[in-house]
Amino acid sequence: MEEHLKGLRVMVIDDSNTIRRTAETLLTKAGCDVITATDGFDSLAKIADKSPEVIFVDIMMPRLDGYQTCALIKNNSQYKHTPVIMLSSKDGLFDKAKGRIVGADDYLTKPFSKAELFEVLEKFSSRADANTQT
Repeated sequence: MEEHLKGLRVMVIDDSNTIRRTAETLLTKAGCDVITATDGFDSLAKIADKSPEVIFVDIMMPRLDGYQTCALIKNNSQYKHTPVIMLSSKDGLFDKAKGRIVGADDYLTKPFSKAELFEVLEKFSSRADANTQT
């Protein structure tokens, strides 16, 4: 299942050290190239530098929240097709709807399991493959 995730560049933006570490460990074991950022501001330079193929972004962060970060990514023509998955400890319809408005491609509720994390990645890894060939 995780074989084709090898080499996939995945960014995890979260102000929680625990969530970043957990996601990084799971993704690295699957062979992904993981980039982490502590908040939206921290992520922007790293996105420009590393061009991740899939981005996970926490909603509740200081300085630049997940919605603002997602909107900035999606408003950049170079990254507008990059899948952005919102991370939130709230499983509310309002949060999901707001995420869709700013261009989020999916939504994952924290704490997430390894299976949930990979299920979302599976959905978008084929799109990432297609995007790198254009």
